Amino acid sequence: ETSANELSSGSLFAGRYQIIEELGQGGMGKVYRALDRELNAEVALKLIRPEIAADSKTIERFKHELKLARNISHRNVGRMYELMDEKGTRFISMEYIPGEDLKSFIRRSGRLEIFKAIDIAKQVCEGLSEAHRTGTVHRDLKPSNIMIDKEGNARIMDFGIARSLKAKGATGPGIMIGTPAYMSPEQVDGEETDQRADIYALGVILYEMLTGELPFKGDTPFSIGMKHKGEKPRDPRELNPGIPEGLSRIVHKCLEKDRSGRYQSAVELRADLSQVEQETPSHAHMPAEMPVRPGAEKKLRPAAIAALILVLGAFAFSFAYFVLFPWLRTDEAVVGEAGGTDWTVSIAVLPFADLSPQGDQAHICDGMVEEIRGRLVKIDQLKPISRTSVVRYRNTDKSPQQIAQELNVTHILEGSIQREGDSIRVNANLIDAKTGFQLWNRNYTQKIESLFAIQDEISTAIAKALELELTQNMLAEYRSRQPADMELYEKYMQGMYFINSKYTITYQEEDFQEAMAMFEQAREIDPDFALIYTGTAWAYWHRYQLTDDPADIQNVLINSEKAYQLNPDYAESNICKAFSHFIRNEHDKAYPYFRIAVDKSPNELVTNQTVAYW
Repeated sequence: ETSANELSSGSLFAGRYQIIEELGQGGMGKVYRALDRELNAEVALKLIRPEIAADSKTIERFKHELKLARNISHRNVGRMYELMDEKGTRFISMEYIPGEDLKSFIRRSGRLEIFKAIDIAKQVCEGLSEAHRTGTVHRDLKPSNIMIDKEGNARIMDFGIARSLKAKGATGPGIMIGTPAYMSPEQVDGEETDQRADIYALGVILYEMLTGELPFKGDTPFSIGMKHKGEKPRDPRELNPGIPEGLSRIVHKCLEKDRSGRYQSAVELRADLSQVEQETPSHAHMPAEMPVRPGAEKKLRPAAIAALILVLGAFAFSFAYFVLFPWLRTDEAVVGEAGGTDWTVSIAVLPFADLSPQGDQAHICDGMVEEIRGRLVKIDQLKPISRTSVVRYRNTDKSPQQIAQELNVTHILEGSIQREGDSIRVNANLIDAKTGFQLWNRNYTQKIESLFAIQDEISTAIAKALELELTQNMLAEYRSRQPADMELYEKYMQGMYFINSKYTITYQEEDFQEAMAMFEQAREIDPDFALIYTGTAWAYWHRYQLTDDPADIQNVLINSEKAYQLNPDYAESNICKAFSHFIRNEHDKAYPYFRIAVDKSPNELVTNQTVAYW
């Protein structure tokens, strides 16, 4: 449980909200994205500044406004939920809408295509129409309060200072409410406002979408306000000649100083926008011949786009073929991973056979293989083949030489594990693929607590047999990832078994449930073991491929953040952190974490291909 002053990703607030990230802050306070654990739904929380919340009249006004806002139910309006108190911290819960706010969209694009601007304005009109019908005025409409969701739909957010048209005098004379750049002249004067103030603000927004510029600028809020009251805006067609004359007239009508000269309703404005849309030639969809504002993004040429599509398509196919779905390949058509590289020595660590009486140690077998691979990856001169390429040889009848030929490797490591109670017997054989001769063989019979030491010994012996160097520093770096509690480690390996081994064949809901049960048991032993959360994040991601359920994506984000908080030094934690940014289309934020992951594990195939693919 975390206080409002200490909120960070992964923390729990008010007993039910698990914080995902801070979205931003404004005049009222900070806004967070969170998971409502009671409803298993994502929400936005606006924490009201203490100095504002301390005013009882202000809180009563918020309560009144929230009641009004909750009456608005429309696809183009974000829902408001509750005003709550948590140990003296007032906060409002509201619908979270993934996407990009219109302000950012305009800034990134420079200006919008004509038809796109009209479409967004029409959707805002529809949302305003419903709000005005219920007697509610937004009074702070601006691009940062309009979200564009992933489907391209506009959603009006934050009726935080909305007023009932019937609640005359609620604000008091001479008090301005709103944002200066989008404020109507009557708001500047502190007069009573109605729905026409929202029409004026939408006119400013439409001007900005079409030109990339605001109609009025100034060094201070006062100077901007004075321009709204007395200065005529520059014709938007001077900034963007592609704007139809009829659309320019609509903008000017919205921006009339005298509210009686504006559109009197959002319905009326939407009708004129639709009329202009029908009269506008289809070539207005293409802004290529229009002058581009300095700093706006350059467009790719058609030939470049075609080339890019071919490259990305080829890479996506290769990634799916060789990494995600290796079982699609026939035994006769496997391409060796080591071919064409600078490595002169390569090795495939085959799945270890489970010779235990109950045949229930597959997770130990897989864990052993992955741990040995992880150590060998540290050797620059050695190429260990990925797990996804060798898992298909579990229980195979093929000889080591046949497998080596198919994978194009110089050496094969095969082995077996036999566990009885607390004792474990491990056998490992290193084979020269060219001659078929056994270069090294070792048997270990020890207590299960010695498993890590056995893995170290096998890895070191392999390096020595291949005349390579695996230093104690390399081993120490990898060993630092391993928990002191063997039961914890085993639960983690069991969870990963159901994610990795099953996913490369047919990942089903029961596999997900098995993995989650193991991770939960591991958390009970040590809730601060970071790799539990990286495993849980990937379990939810794999499950999302089956369910397409947004709740699974939410759990990917939560567990990724938790893993990174617990240990930002793991390559896995950085991959998860980067991925959590990537699936929110925050590519610039994702890049540094991908870079760190590669730096920490430069020879790991899965790390490199994940980075390259995403």
